[in-house]
Amino acid sequence: MKLATTLLLALLFITSNLSARTWTQAATGKEIEAEMIKVEGDTVHLRLANGAIGKVKVSALSQADQDFITQQSAGSASSAGGADWPQFRGPNLNGISPDEDLLDEWPDGGPEKLWVYEGAGLGYSGMAIVGGMLYTQGTQGDEVTVVCVDIASGKEVWKTGYATDDQSGYSAGWGHGPRSTPTVSGGKVYALGPKGTLVCLNAEDGKKEWSKNYVDDFGGKWGGWGYSASPFVDGDLLIISPGGSDAGIVALKKDSGTVAWKADDVQPGKAEYASIVPAEINGVKQYVRLFEKELVGVAAEDGKKLWSSPWDGKTAVIPTPIVDGNEIYITSGYGVGCKLVRVKEDFSTEDVWVNKTMKNHHGGVVKVGEKLYGFSDGGGLICQDWDSGEMTWNEKGQYTSKGAVHVADGKLYALNEGDGVITLAEASPDGFEQLGQMTLDPQSENRNPKGKIWTHPVVVGGRLYLRDQEIVISYDVSAK
Repeated sequence: MKLATTLLLALLFITSNLSARTWTQAATGKEIEAEMIKVEGDTVHLRLANGAIGKVKVSALSQADQDFITQQSAGSASSAGGADWPQFRGPNLNGISPDEDLLDEWPDGGPEKLWVYEGAGLGYSGMAIVGGMLYTQGTQGDEVTVVCVDIASGKEVWKTGYATDDQSGYSAGWGHGPRSTPTVSGGKVYALGPKGTLVCLNAEDGKKEWSKNYVDDFGGKWGGWGYSASPFVDGDLLIISPGGSDAGIVALKKDSGTVAWKADDVQPGKAEYASIVPAEINGVKQYVRLFEKELVGVAAEDGKKLWSSPWDGKTAVIPTPIVDGNEIYITSGYGVGCKLVRVKEDFSTEDVWVNKTMKNHHGGVVKVGEKLYGFSDGGGLICQDWDSGEMTWNEKGQYTSKGAVHVADGKLYALNEGDGVITLAEASPDGFEQLGQMTLDPQSENRNPKGKIWTHPVVVGGRLYLRDQEIVISYDVSAK
């Protein structure tokens, strides 16, 4: 029973974590802070406070921890690679896959294509993958629909419509349909439509459990392109950000949709587009959200505003913040730039640095070690230093001009939004090293002429998933 000692010794290594929870050793009651990466058989892989990985027998943990593992990773042991991707930016909300042992290089033409599914509908929603099923959403006709697909076969399991998409009230000039990624937790699927309809569905059969509307129920106000932020589940709560002048952040009981608390002192106006991330700063569990003019942290217990930092966002504020300890990195496009914010012990804030090295539009940024990787408007693919904000390297080529970045097994999966070319490269501060390249094929003939391939790539269970409107494709990227 050396669990706590073994894990605490591992704290000497690697990087800090973002979304830890408290785990308890059943025999001794000792507690540690760690984030769950994946479950393999009877062992859970935990990343500790500075990134070290510990492998722990599930049976050695408290019953509450065992219940949490069952809830968050239902079916994960049977899915390929033994891992799930339950929400936007993954299990740890950082854009990094838990996968290991993937292809170090791609053959000519790219990895093996396993299947193509063409029933997802129109829109830019991402993909959640849990228990061998893929969940995404799209507009089909005039109906916003959630679909469930078997990842082994690529066959549709169920399809549920839950809202009307009349393409009015939000700017659909770049293509209509949902923008938000479903979240899967405890056998339920939580999905958000572009005009604020929030629905809870049964993950097994797609039957509707409950629904709310951000505008009607919470006085919300969307941005010009509709609601895009993905709902976030934390324990028994579903954390949402409807915006408006009532409460910009709201916690709901995830099983019923009833209100647990409202952040009444967060009144951002437009909801904007960034998703919420959890954090523990100065010993206080909290939720961090970027709005157009303000980065805020609210207490997880009651939604009380703990701190804020000003931000001069313009037009659309989209990328999800990255939290590391008491520091938060944010970036926006439209020429705005990026900055690193430090939250002090008294919950006042200071800017560590501010610059325009990274101007990320909506493809997201990923932190690996002490470096940040993402596309910067006008700069191509960028590697940026966390501590100084300075650029380490950039690669601006025909196929690395602008798009979304995902990280798996120490590699960058960089999707070029204009043509669907995806490049495999080392996630290394030493420079850009291409390890493979392919073009998404087939691509949608139904995409709006002004729209691009904006859905973020996902690698989980040894598979790469790409989406262009109604088309979802699965590739085998495992090392055989």
